[in-house]
Amino acid sequence: MEDRYSAVVNIQGDSKQAFFGVFDGHGGAKAAEFAANNMGRNIMKEVTGRREEEIEEAVRDGYLTTDAEFLKEGASGGACCVTALIREGDLVVSNAGDCRAVLSRGGVADALTVDHRPCREDERDRIENTVSNQEAVDLVHHSCVGIDNLEPFSACKKLVDLSVTRGSIDDISVMVIQLAHFIP
Repeated sequence: MEDRYSAVVNIQGDSKQAFFGVFDGHGGAKAAEFAANNMGRNIMKEVTGRREEEIEEAVRDGYLTTDAEFLKEGASGGACCVTALIREGDLVVSNAGDCRAVLSRGGVADALTVDHRPCREDERDRIENTVSNQEAVDLVHHSCVGIDNLEPFSACKKLVDLSVTRGSIDDISVMVIQLAHFIP
């Protein structure tokens, strides 16, 4: 398993600020582990002191700083990732590679990122036919919305199990973030 994740809440003592990331290692786990340990810190360094209209650029700079630091390590491999920064009531989602973020708006899937997909048509077809955004939202919705006993971990496990039964042989990581805890 080459995937890693990061979940940092209460950033700078503010319960409404958080950083989440899923990192998919390629050619080993070193890059994913490095990104999981450093990306949030690098993004927060870039975000601090920037004006609101500069936040997207700050996140991009945090990605680039993390990449440059990893390259200085001289290690091989790489990673795809998807991150979510929640700050002052805003959500900034970014990705590099084939990691994806999907938001449920009233039970309807809304893709927040665009996968950077392989060029091979057969691989693209396999990926697209394996787990649709709406199917993922429907599955999570039943465990996390409109019920007294929320079960986000169970929803994650169900999504992983579904991917495996559909024939995925790649690493599978799922993170469910209940935005209502962070954004009013």
